[in-house]
This record gives sequence, C-alpha cells and structure tokens, in this order.
Amino acid sequence: MKSVLQRVYLTLILILLYAPIVTLMILSFNKSKSRSKWGGFTTRWYVELFRNDQIMNALYTTLIIALLSALIATVIGTAAAIGIQALKNRFRTFMMGVTNIPMLNADIVTGISLMLLFIAFRFSLGFSTILLAHITFNIPYVILSVTPKLKQTNKSTYEAALDLGASPVHAFFKVVFPDILPGVSSGFLLAFTMSLDDFIITHFTKGPGVDTLSTKIYSEVRKGIKPEMYALSTIMFVTVLLLLILVNISPEEKQGRRRGPVKLRRRHKLSRLLFRKVVPVMMAVVVIVGGVFYGSRADNGGDNQVIVYNWGEYLDPDAIAMFEEETGIDVVYEEFETNEIMYPKIQSGAIAYDVVCPSDYMIQRMIENDLLAEIDFSNIPNIKEIGDTYMEMSRQFDPDNKYSVPYTWGTVGILYNKTMVEEPIDSWSVLWDERYKDNILMQDSVRDAFGITLKYLGYSLNSTDLDELEAAKKLLIEQKPLVQAYVIDQVRDKMIGNEAAIGVIYSGEAIYTQWENPDLQYVIPKEGSNVWVDSWVIPKNAKHKENAETFINFLCRPDIAKMNFDYITYSTPNVGGRALIEDESLRNNPIAFPPAKDLDRCETFRFLGDENDAIYNELWREVKSK
Repeated sequence: MKSVLQRVYLTLILILLYAPIVTLMILSFNKSKSRSKWGGFTTRWYVELFRNDQIMNALYTTLIIALLSALIATVIGTAAAIGIQALKNRFRTFMMGVTNIPMLNADIVTGISLMLLFIAFRFSLGFSTILLAHITFNIPYVILSVTPKLKQTNKSTYEAALDLGASPVHAFFKVVFPDILPGVSSGFLLAFTMSLDDFIITHFTKGPGVDTLSTKIYSEVRKGIKPEMYALSTIMFVTVLLLLILVNISPEEKQGRRRGPVKLRRRHKLSRLLFRKVVPVMMAVVVIVGGVFYGSRADNGGDNQVIVYNWGEYLDPDAIAMFEEETGIDVVYEEFETNEIMYPKIQSGAIAYDVVCPSDYMIQRMIENDLLAEIDFSNIPNIKEIGDTYMEMSRQFDPDNKYSVPYTWGTVGILYNKTMVEEPIDSWSVLWDERYKDNILMQDSVRDAFGITLKYLGYSLNSTDLDELEAAKKLLIEQKPLVQAYVIDQVRDKMIGNEAAIGVIYSGEAIYTQWENPDLQYVIPKEGSNVWVDSWVIPKNAKHKENAETFINFLCRPDIAKMNFDYITYSTPNVGGRALIEDESLRNNPIAFPPAKDLDRCETFRFLGDENDAIYNELWREVKSK
C-alpha cells in the first residue's frame, strides 16, 4: 500500500511539473493560432520560427547578454570577494552587508534606479545599458557564491608557495584558485541563470530595436503569444533534456576499473572528449555564429533609419521589409502593450522615437503636454487616401489635424455565442443578467469598464460627474459576482473555445474569432459604445522626422493599408485600401465597417486630465477590491 501511494504521489508531482510543458509542445504543432482550438497537425511554426528575425534576434540577444554579463560579473565578483575577505572583520561584515542590499531589493527598484542613472548620464538606452545593468545585478550573486569557498581556503598554503619563490599571481592560480573554483563556477552559473531569466531589469534599461526573450514575449501578450514562441520553447526544452540525458549516460572511467579492455578505455576517453569539450564548444559556436548572423541582419543602419514604437503585432512584417527595400531606410521596431506604458517613455525623453501609434485620448494628452511635433503633410501626399469621416473623427482629440494620421479604428461591443444565449443580444443590460452568471467576460480596463457602464446608464463615457461615476461604480460592484473573469487578450481564445457565453471585445478581435468559431456574433449595443482611433504621431524629440513622414506616407498607400488590414483584421480608415479588399463580404463586413447609424451612438475616449484619471483609477480599485 505504501509503495502504491508513493507511486501515485510521484505521478501527481510529475503531472504538475510537466503537464504545462506537454501542453505547450502540443500547441507548437497546432495549425490554428488559437490556444483553445485544435486546427490539425502542422510543423509550420517551426519553419516560421527560423524566418522570424525578431524572435531569433531576441533569442540570441538573451544568450549573448547572459554569457557576457555572467563572465564579466564572475571576474569582478571573484576579485571583489577576494578583496572583501582580506579586510578586517568589522569592515568585512559592513561590505558584505552592502553587497547583499541589491539582492534584498525588489527587482523593480533596481531596474528603475539603473534607468534613471543612465538617463542622468545621458546614456542611450540599448544593448550596452542592458549589459551594464545585468553585470551590476549579477555581481552580488557571484560574491555570495565565492566567499564561502574563500573562507575554507588555507592561507598558509598560499604563503608557503610565496616562500618557495612563486610570484603572487602564480601562487594564486596554482594554490588558491583551484580551491575556490567550485564557488567561481557556481557563481558563473547562477549569474548566467539570473540574467537569462530576467525581465524587470531588462524592461527598464532596454532601448528600441533590442529585445530579449522575456521582453519579446511580454510585448506580445496584448494580441496573444505567437505559435512560433511555442516552437522555440519546445526546441529549448528538448535540447536541455537531451543534454541532461547525454551527460548522465556518458560512461565514466572510474577508479579501480583501469584494467578493462583497451577498446573500452578508448571509448571512455572519446565519450569524455565528446560530452565535456566538443558539445560545449559546439553550443558556444552556435550561439556566437547565430548572434553574428541575426545581428548583421538586424543592423540599425546608422543614421538613415526610422525608430517605430507600435502596439504588439500591429503591423505586417512584410510591409516593413518592403519599406526598407523601396526607400533604403532601416526600420528599428519596438512594441508596447498599453498607452499607459508608452506615455512615460515618450514623456521622459530617454529614447527618441520617430513614429509612435497611440490611441485617441492619449494623443490628446500628448498634444496638451507639448510632446508632439506638427506633421509636414507636404511629405505625406497619400493622406488623401484617408477618408473624410475619419479625419473628422480625429478632430475630437486633434482639433486641427496637425499632429496625427489615422491608422486603424474600431468599436467596442459584445461578442456572444448564439448556441449559449437564449435570444439575440442588443443591449449592455445582458452583462448584468443573472442567467449568464460565470459566463461573462469583462475587459480588465478602467476606461472600458466604466465606459460600458456609463453608456448603459445613459451617460457619456467621458463623464467627470462624481454622482454618475459613483452610480457606475455601484453597478460594476453589483455585476462582479456574475463575471467569470476580467480579461484583455484572453477573451478571444475563451470565446473561440466556448468557455464563456458573452464577452466584451474589440471589433478587430471579433472578426478573427468568427473565422475560428462561426457560432459567435458581434453587436454594438443600442445604448452606444466607444469608437476608437489609433493614429501615427511624431514625438517632438524625433531625430529622423523626414524619415518618419516617409514611413507614414508609405503606410497610407492603398496596397499597404490593405496588406495591414489582412494581417491585423482591424478596420482601416484608408478608402483606397478598403476598395482593394477582394472579398465583398469582408469589404462590407458590418463588424469592420459598421453602418453610420451604429456609429452615431458611439463616442471617442478623451483625456480627462490627471485629476479625473486619478478618480477613475481609485473607483476602479474599489470595484476590483470588493
């Protein structure tokens, strides 16, 4: 009985450890991009992985930074540990306490501190600042690993070597270093692991065009992680597993067995050579050669470039390649997740982006805070392709149309499963219907959640009236027991997988979900909703303004607008681009291009001022904490 329970316990542990990894591996062979739907077996994502320069660059940047920072931190940390060990007890204790502080600090404190330091000294954020930050972060861990071994070292042996005529350096490497080598090795491995796994430090110290795997994956969360990432994770897991198996089954020539056949001894020597020298060297060569190869392909092109800051997966990569080929201008591309993450970077001036794609209310805020440059429309003749309706819509946040060019637009509405609801839906009231308890998905966004509720109550979604906001808060608190989850990108996969009956969603996402699940229906409620516009703007500190205008002009070209629509499925304001959509049902899709009567009931979000933003956020915290 005891043996059976032990096996059951071990099985449960293995399931908990490896079930997520097995799921990830299965998804890497899923033909559908959705995590909740099996579209058939495919190896396409493995092929796409090695064609995806962004992911491969992130992989090799991660490995190179981890190797370099670990090596440099190991050298500095070992020297520091030796120096600290030579101090008197009181000073040694003090110095060890100082070196332990970075390890006790939260990573976010270290990350922000280093970022502010680099900005103060006018360092350009990029690869070098990430490397310096990782070295700084890793040194205390090396010191912590080396110090115990130094304490165990016999000083008399070192002094004896000096008495016998050895130089201090020779004596150190022949006597001391072999004793502390295990601590140095563990310090290097710990530093390598910490660097490889880091996100926070990298996030605050990286510049445009530089990504590690952690920051790359994080930037994709809004639109859903690409299947290529599943393929990469599978390859990394299988590689590590094979290496562990090979190391553990490699024959060791143990003491007392040296009288075996010559053939066996030769095989032992060959195995040790293979697993201890050849395999590590091959891995190092792959990392270095791969890094040089992908690094050369990602060359930023000196001064003839344009630095773009855009939402995750919000521009067809083929369009970027076409732009570079046609103009000779290199594109340095970086992604952000929310307007609130993007804004502080622009405001700080730490990075001089040339083109940014904020949403309507954030553009208004940037204009009011004098962060944007006026666009020279003589360099953007293709502006004529943007429909008058959308230029007029833009006046709500850019009154004179001086600072922005519409890129995409859409609405917020209700997506519902026709097989899981009792009748067609046309009102926000269904989000408070107890029949659908635990089957409702709400947007985890303060403005979206309050906007929906305010429209349902008959108020403006830009309301600043405290009584109206309190009424909306109470209604959101009443709704909370009915909500299955507050989500952002997860609404797409949950609705495709029939995990919920009703979800609040953006129109562009709704089109994709209908392709994957025909039972889903999208509606703009009769009370009205939010119609949003994402537009291209040029920050005031842009260093390549003319290149930025060339880039915007290129994206306003009808064929490019159509290409981007096919890729991201968000509505295009480009009249010529829409005309090129061959599928009439898609060209006139009421989700992508709703009739005027539906849009008449919609409003665009506006920036309400810092004081009102604080009120909204406080009320939202009250809702979430109940």
